[in-house]
Amino acid sequence: MKKLALHWKILMGMVLGVFFSLLMIQFSWGAEFIQDWIKPFGKIFINALKLIAVPLILASLIKGVSDLKDISKLSKMGGKTIITYIITTVLAVSIGLVVVNIVQPGKNISDETRTELLESYKENAQEKKEAATLQKDSGPLQALQDLVPDNIVAAASNNRNMLQVIVFAIFFGIGLILIEDKKSKTVKDFFDGFNEVILKLIDLIMLAAPYGVFALLATLVAESPSLDLFQALLWYAFSVVVGLALMISTYVLIVKLFTKKSPGFFFKGISPAQLLAFSTSSSAATLPVTMERVEEHLGVEEEVASFVLPIGATINMDGTSLYQAVAAVFIAQTFGMDLSLGAQLGIIATATLASIGSAAVPGAGMVMLVIVLGQAGIPEAGLALIFAIDRPLDMCRTTVNVTGDAAVSMLVAHSQGKLGDPHVKNWDDDYPKKD
Repeated sequence: MKKLALHWKILMGMVLGVFFSLLMIQFSWGAEFIQDWIKPFGKIFINALKLIAVPLILASLIKGVSDLKDISKLSKMGGKTIITYIITTVLAVSIGLVVVNIVQPGKNISDETRTELLESYKENAQEKKEAATLQKDSGPLQALQDLVPDNIVAAASNNRNMLQVIVFAIFFGIGLILIEDKKSKTVKDFFDGFNEVILKLIDLIMLAAPYGVFALLATLVAESPSLDLFQALLWYAFSVVVGLALMISTYVLIVKLFTKKSPGFFFKGISPAQLLAFSTSSSAATLPVTMERVEEHLGVEEEVASFVLPIGATINMDGTSLYQAVAAVFIAQTFGMDLSLGAQLGIIATATLASIGSAAVPGAGMVMLVIVLGQAGIPEAGLALIFAIDRPLDMCRTTVNVTGDAAVSMLVAHSQGKLGDPHVKNWDDDYPKKD
């Protein structure tokens, strides 16, 4: 018998959790049973995601930055690649914020349901008020000052300080690039191995995802069994999908404007990689196919593809960043929090930086969302609201991630004069450029 895929198990866990809770709340003791014996497993699962956040940032980001050592030889290409990836990520987060502020999926929840949620997570709300008071009393450059930790161990002990961890990881990675290879090799090999261990730990955590989803959904239904909450979830999913569709349209427009390639040409070339990304929810697993399609069917020269795409699989997570922006604002709306313009600009910065360290594996986006929520002061318990439908959305956003990698590789190749006939593998030899 064929083994059931993880995403089907998660969907089954979601459905079973809802039906189990609907059945249990029919009994007077049912809600209390779920609180005492089911909810803790959901909390354990969320804690496991939070547990892995700091190691994931350190491992993925240090490895990703230190892998840019070839930038000394390809500095021009490397600069264009990094800048383009950052621009598209900021654009993706901005699109997500615009869509979620227009649709406002969290506003569909009634005051009664919102009151119940606030009561359930009042401790988080109190922390938000305290943080807002501190922010109000701080100076105009406090945010810049807070980026640099005075103690990395202390910074890594609190997910709210994740931007400090990101800054340290980038700083550390730059240090590895600047020293001699023979001196950095031992440290780099350590972080390469450390990164592999962290990715394996994420795999192990995701094996528990069906049970975690079951517990989270059962608890959600038991604590707030109102229909409007589930309607809000549908609007949330709609907001994410609309944002992702707009981002893909943006890629197509950019490719058309800068490389003069038609949308049909682009989609025909990259569609197999998109389908694989959708089915695996992993940019890393899709990378070999993405490289083959980009080189053989989109005309990107191997020198560019082999440099741009692996970096993209590590630091370019446009779909993930867009989803994080929508999810963060949705959770805030659900809890009745009105995020200021400054707070949403902070989400853009945090989601952009967090995406650099987001591992190209299923479930990593949810771990990064913990960072975004913590930095914005949004209750992390709100993860329980969205995790149930995260898997199908993960499939969609991974498709966008891979599409973005391909589009950027075409832009960089075009700027370097390395974009040619996709039907000629070594086009540069057959069509020498004029002086």
